This record gives sequence, C-alpha cells and structure tokens, in this order.
Amino acid sequence: MAHRPIITLTTDFGLNDHFVGTMKGVILAIIPEAEVVDICHSVQAFDILDGALAVNQSYHYFPAGTVHLVVVDPGVGTARRPILASSQEYNFVAPDNGVLSLMYAREARLQVRHITAEHYFLQPVSNTFHGRDIFAPVAAYLAKGVDQAKFGEVISDYVRFNAPKPKAIDAGTLRGVVLRADRFGNLITNFTPEDVPALFAAHPPAFKILVGKREVTSIRTSYADGGVGELFAILGSMGYLEIAANRTAAAQLVGSGKGTEVQIILQGAIAAGNGG
Repeated sequence: MAHRPIITLTTDFGLNDHFVGTMKGVILAIIPEAEVVDICHSVQAFDILDGALAVNQSYHYFPAGTVHLVVVDPGVGTARRPILASSQEYNFVAPDNGVLSLMYAREARLQVRHITAEHYFLQPVSNTFHGRDIFAPVAAYLAKGVDQAKFGEVISDYVRFNAPKPKAIDAGTLRGVVLRADRFGNLITNFTPEDVPALFAAHPPAFKILVGKREVTSIRTSYADGGVGELFAILGSMGYLEIAANRTAAAQLVGSGKGTEVQIILQGAIAAGNGG
C-alpha cells in the first residue's frame, strides 16, 4: 500500500515563534494528505554547516519519494536562488547557499533546478520569510505530483562547499575541529575512523586528544562505559569521533565548543590524515 506523501522540515527557526507552524499550514492547505515530519528546528541560527550536518544525517532514512524542505537561510531576500535538488530517491527544496553540500557529496546522481515558476509561490512574497512563501508551497506542489521540470531550469553552478577535513601535522599528529556540540554537551569532531584507523584498531597505540583545556586519553564503546564526569572519546552515531562524558556535558568540562581545534597525538604510530 502506498504511503502518504512525506515532507520533512529542517530549519533554524526554533519553536518559540510561529514560523514552523505557518509553514506546515501552507503545506497542508495545498496537500492535506501530506505527512509533515520535523527533523530539526534547532539548527544553530544562520549556520549553514550545522544545517548541512542535520540534513545529511537524516534524509536517507526516509522512504523513497520523500521531499526534504530545508530552510537555513541567512541570505533570505537577496539574490541567492531557491533550488530544487533531486537524487535518485529524494527531492530537496532549499536556498542555494550550500546547505545541501554534504548530501551532494553523498549522492552519485543529482539534478539541481533554479526555482523560477512564481505561480507556485504565495503572493505577495515576503523578503523575510521565503520558508512560507516560496519553499513550503513548492515542496507541497512537488509532493502533490507536479513535475520537477515545471519549477525551473536545470543549473550546474549551484553553491557547494567541502566540510573541513583533518590534516596531518606530522607523522603521529592530526589536527581537526569540533563540528558541533549536541544538546548533551558531546563534542562532535570531524575525525572519522578512516582518518585515524589506528585509534580504532583492536590494540590501539597510546594516544592523547587535546581539546580546549583538557587532554583525553581513553576511548569507550558506550557513554555509560565511562565513570561519571570522566572525559573520553567515542565513535558516535554520526560516524564521527566525539569527546564525551558520562552524564556530564563534555563541552563544559573542556571549556570549548564548535570551532575548537582538536589534536590527536598517536604515540609510536603513523597518523593517516588527509594532508594538505
């Protein structure tokens, strides 16, 4: 049995204002049978990388045909373009500011269109709320079955960026960065097992991770494995190395957050960084 059309929402709007509810109203007025799913409305304000991380971690868990609506849009009202990006299984409606960059890197086959068909917009279009007047109605009409080609022409110069990668400082040292701190205070770094395989070997070498004002020298397989208040490293569900503490905010313990430099020093081993 076919499922109801699904539209997801990812924004930096928070839940203290009317913005999210209004967008849902616009969608349901156009396609009342739609199932609207909130992915996240706590993307850090104006933070395109944080929005890209939220989208990339979630979109592929939904049924094929899902429309993902993403509004992290510090350039609202400017010349930045609204776009419709389509992979083999999903559609994305978003501003052309790079917020879909991590999805672009994951998907082998993509088509991106500049949304120019203004008759699908709510009129008049506000210069400050394109989520309501452009993105929500376009997502709704797309979920309703309107052909993608009717929204605008295909483009190839859409905005994209590369997420920051760890770099090798010397044979045994890698330098990375904290990508974000989650609501539990865990610090998600940009290190993956591919960047530092020795750390995840059956018998890893002695190591230390320098972050903020603290040094981490142990790795755990679950948050509960550490003692209460103990700082440790862990491979989190996002696929990145995290700095965490059992029932304590690691961000507070190390006195740092997003953007903080992280160094991994492997003693007697060769770091496998990306270099450059």
